[in-house]
This record gives sequence, C-alpha cells and structure tokens, in this order.
Amino acid sequence: MEYVHVAAAVICNDQGQVLIAKRPLDKHQGGLWEFPGGKVEADEDVLAALKRELHEELGIDVEQARPLIRVYHQYSDKSVLLDVWRVDGFSGEAHGREGQPVEWCAAEALSEREFPEANLPIIAAAQLPECYLITPSPDAPDEFLSNLEIALQQGVRLVQLRAKGMAAEEYKALAKQVVERCHAHGARLLLNGEPEWVAEVGADGVQLSSGKLQALTQRPLGKELLVAASCHTEQELQQALKLDADFALLSPIKWTKSHPDTGPLGWDEMRRLVDEMPIPIYALGGVSRDDLADAFAAGGQGIAAIRSLWPGV
Repeated sequence: MEYVHVAAAVICNDQGQVLIAKRPLDKHQGGLWEFPGGKVEADEDVLAALKRELHEELGIDVEQARPLIRVYHQYSDKSVLLDVWRVDGFSGEAHGREGQPVEWCAAEALSEREFPEANLPIIAAAQLPECYLITPSPDAPDEFLSNLEIALQQGVRLVQLRAKGMAAEEYKALAKQVVERCHAHGARLLLNGEPEWVAEVGADGVQLSSGKLQALTQRPLGKELLVAASCHTEQELQQALKLDADFALLSPIKWTKSHPDTGPLGWDEMRRLVDEMPIPIYALGGVSRDDLADAFAAGGQGIAAIRSLWPGV
C-alpha cells in the first residue's frame, strides 16, 4: 500500500505548550486542528523536509529536534504515514505564513481539541514524558517516600507504583500517599495492581502486567485515565492495541541483572516491533537516560526504569 509520507512536528515551548494549526476548510480533514508539517518529497530526508515545511508555513528555523512517533493511518480516501518529530528549539516567531490560524496550547489540553483521527497517537506522545519511573519495592516506607520526593524534584513526571507481594490494603494505603506527592509535583501515578483500585486511591491509571493484559478482553478504565501495558512480544503489543492501551512498555531491550537468563531484544528488534505501532512505547530493561537517543532512534517514547531513575540505587 502506498502511503502519503508527511513530516509533522510537535513544537514545544518553555511553558509546556505545543503549537497547533488549523487546517483550511477546502483541504482533507479541513477545519480540524493539526500538528504543523507537510509532505516529504521524493528522495528528501525527513528532517530536511520538516525544516523546510516549518520555515514555509510558520517562519521558524528548527535548531533542536528528535524523532517522536511514526503513525500509519488509513482514511477512507487516502493512507498517510505521519513521521513526527519533537521540536524543542527554534528561532523566529511562529505565525501562520499561509493565513492559517496557529495557537499555543497546553499539552494536557490537546485532548480537548478536534484533530484528524491519525493525530490521536501524536497527542498521546506529546502528553507523555521521556522517562517513566518504576518504583522499587517499598521495604522501608519512610525512606521510600523520601526517595520518591527526590525523584519528583529531579523532574520525574510519570510514576508506576510497583510493590510485588504487598497486601492489597497496605498497597492502597501507600498509594494514597504516593498520589499526593506525585500530584503536588504535577506528576501522574499508575498502579501496578487491580484497575478498580485506581478510583479508590485517586491514581491516574493502571499498568497492566503481561498476564493481566492477556486475560482482559476490553479496556479496563475510561479514556480519562491511563492504561499502560507491559509487553515482551509482537503478539502482546497487538493485544495492547486491541485493549486500546494508551502506551506500552517493551522489554527487555538490554541485558538485566534481575533477568540474567532472558535474551535482550536489542534496539534493532525494538525498531522493527515499534515501527507500525500507533501508540507510544517505552524501552525497558537495562536502560538509563544515557540510552534515550537510542530509544528515540528506535521509535520509542523514551525509557522506563527502576535503578537508573531511583535516587540512591
């Protein structure tokens, strides 16, 4: 199938806002908001195409950009490949050089706008951070909460509370304290537990284990909450799509001390598995912030980790 190859940008400013533009009424999906960009010409480098389009449309020159997500989508009348980059640095003042309305929108408010269907995975990627902290077991609660506070002060904005073996009531009691601390820093908390606990403790969503993922037949929470899936294979990634998960973890990417006998997938295999997945995917397993560039190059949202993101480990 032949896709129309489009380079698009999630352009971010220092206030956590994203630049969006409105499509002309006489164009495909006219009247809807979109992320700026345009068609990639034959034999044109994607980043070069993006820079050209953003200069022509917005009057800006890209200075810092990296891959964010690739989205293949089939409309009734055409098929598109959106090659999306995140732009964190540019010169010039963005404005609609072709007369199109443009607006800076808070990332969390993007979901309130009307976008073409193909743009929905881009919104999810724009709203998620590049690092996802998975907590170690909270053997000493006071020390655990102290280290969590440090991680949040260091900029962590997405947390999974993982406490294998902890009794349900004890876990929920701890989760309420973790939620309070996360929300005070503008961070979101996902529970590695039962979906019904989310509303009970005021968390922001659930992280499904691969076993729970396979056991479910429908999304366990409403779209106002996050559902993430832990995946190790292509089949599990496809199951995450069937459940309408918001994002997934793919592991192990590298060798880990916790699973020394499990062969790592590696970056090339991650790239293959991620390429046509229309949801953000984090690399997990033996990775750290030093691996972010490799994760982005493989099509990932970023990295998820315990050791490398938890203070004092």
